[in-house]
Amino acid sequence: MENTLEQKYNKWIVVLSVAIPLVVALLFGVNLRKLGYDVQPLGFLPPIYATINGITAVVLLTAVWAIKNGKRKLHENLMKFAIVLSVLFLAMYVAYHMTSDSTKFGGEGAIKYIYYFILITHILLSIIIIPFVLITYVKALAQRFDKHKKIAKIAFPMWLYVAVTGVVVYLMISPYYVH
Repeated sequence: MENTLEQKYNKWIVVLSVAIPLVVALLFGVNLRKLGYDVQPLGFLPPIYATINGITAVVLLTAVWAIKNGKRKLHENLMKFAIVLSVLFLAMYVAYHMTSDSTKFGGEGAIKYIYYFILITHILLSIIIIPFVLITYVKALAQRFDKHKKIAKIAFPMWLYVAVTGVVVYLMISPYYVH
């Protein structure tokens, strides 16, 4: 049985799980320079947000280690930090794409198919992970640790995959950035 805290947050989970991907998709298609705004391209951001993805992966792994070793407060703080890192990534990613032209992957042959497989699974899981992270977080807030643990076992590998493949996608496309 859900408690009132969970019920209170359920509407927000649904709203954010739908709104975040929609807003990102809409803003991804908006290029401020092409709309006539005098903004500098933020070409310095991709290595920063790729690094944030890498840090997120390390934080997630450390958080799992912490909880398996009975360090609940450390786990809680690390998970909050992972959420903050993901929000920072998202803000920088959107800012970059609103001020810069998209970079086309220039690889050919098998590597092209590998790149697009990684990119597509990264994007799809980055959308799917949103409600999983939010539900897992709310279960912990509500002190429903049995449910929290069950959902976290699904959310953790997805979130880790998204973080790691974010770095891989950057490394694969970085030679094709126009400087």
